[in-house]
Amino acid sequence: MQGKNILLCVSGGISAYKAIDLASRLCKQGFEVKCVLSENATKFVSPLNFSAITHNSVHTSLFTDADPIPHITLATWADLLIVAPVTANILAKAANGIADDLLSTILVAYDKPVLFVPAMNVKMYHSAIVQENIERLLERGHYILQPATGKLACGTEGEGKYPPNEEIIYAIQTYLNYTLDLKGIKVLINAGATVEAIDPMRFLSNRSSGKMGLAIARALALRGAEVTLLYGNLQVELPYNIQDKVFCESADTMFRETIKRYPEMDWIICCAAVADYKPKEINTQKLPKLSQLNLELISTPDILFELGKLKKENQRLIGFAAQSDNLIRSALDKYYRKNLDLICANDIRYAGRDEDEIIIQGKIKGYPPLKEDPNINSVVMKGDKFSLAHNLINIIKEL
Repeated sequence: MQGKNILLCVSGGISAYKAIDLASRLCKQGFEVKCVLSENATKFVSPLNFSAITHNSVHTSLFTDADPIPHITLATWADLLIVAPVTANILAKAANGIADDLLSTILVAYDKPVLFVPAMNVKMYHSAIVQENIERLLERGHYILQPATGKLACGTEGEGKYPPNEEIIYAIQTYLNYTLDLKGIKVLINAGATVEAIDPMRFLSNRSSGKMGLAIARALALRGAEVTLLYGNLQVELPYNIQDKVFCESADTMFRETIKRYPEMDWIICCAAVADYKPKEINTQKLPKLSQLNLELISTPDILFELGKLKKENQRLIGFAAQSDNLIRSALDKYYRKNLDLICANDIRYAGRDEDEIIIQGKIKGYPPLKEDPNINSVVMKGDKFSLAHNLINIIKEL
């Protein structure tokens, strides 16, 4: 993200100190960062913290700034303006065009969508006036990053917590390049590894981390899609801002939950590493250690195959094929056999990594045909999983 200018505006909430870490993370990612602190924010954090991290002057006032028109200069300079945290007071000013200090005046002068990160008491956040102001800002095309749920500074539990800074950075990466272009689209996605019990202690599973599936789910949600996430065992944290998520430990559970929900969906993306086999019988007691153990395995339900038979004309079905060799031919076989719209082949050597390489195959415009099948187009994409997720979404949109 080198060359992109981020204007980080900090208002006067108790979580203002977390914006120091946000500024640091943004600088480490190559962004040019300038900061504006409201007068109340300076009661919680020092401008010196931000200037030391960003190596830029921090702006706090309309009238004492070295620049005679800092609100215009800064608003023009910024590729993206983010207010984190944003208090109920600043939300109200932004929604109603009140410009009585530097921060609020910049908000009026900025002519692009703003990313607001609300953080406040749960009762304040859910109050009618705050929700009305949020709706008004959304209607004008601004972005509101949903607060997290947890223990708040006042001691109560609920929604209103400042979200993790890594999630804010995902939002910044998204809104520098995309909009809420998936509003109204319902997506069912699965991720992670299923677990097939042998006895109460032992199980069969695989090395899937769930990173790719969660990256896609996160990108979908940030772009406005209504996301339902079915997940198995994961090696990473769930995205906090996906409300409809269901833990599916086994292949049978994931099959049942998928079939129950698929009719209402526009897109179904099957990214989970679902077990192909399970023990024929589950022992109710922990098995003793033996010199030899013979397990009889039976097939699990083939979720993609069943969905391929059931999918409607207006639905899009996307599958993943994790392979160690013959990626293209194995994926092509799966594409036709399971009646998919897209198949994403990925090498199992990338399992668990933050970087990935996927070969996307299907009838996608603007990409070269496969040597193995001229009727199918193919594109190879490499990069971090979150960027790949956005690229995949762009291709699905064009189907």
